[in-house]
Amino acid sequence: MAGPAARRATALAALGLGAVWWWAVLRLVLSGDAGVLEGAVVAGGWGLSVLPVHCVPKESVLKETALKDSAFKESDPEDAVADDEAGGH
Repeated sequence: MAGPAARRATALAALGLGAVWWWAVLRLVLSGDAGVLEGAVVAGGWGLSVLPVHCVPKESVLKETALKDSAFKESDPEDAVADDEAGGH
């Protein structure tokens, strides 16, 4: 695991890059002389914000699937039916 200094550096880097992105967005919207640099910063920042949604380390996905499968196998299907009938469904 990363230490406190690494987490702090990561947080500061994210804050700094976020500030640069917002500067570029506001400059594009409010300024008439914004150029290619601001557009590239805005497009790149938006693209990076979408990326983590689709990127998950393969090991963590495999571990989660294995944990869910083992929890499912350990549960008794008859208990689930009894609980469902007791609930009045």
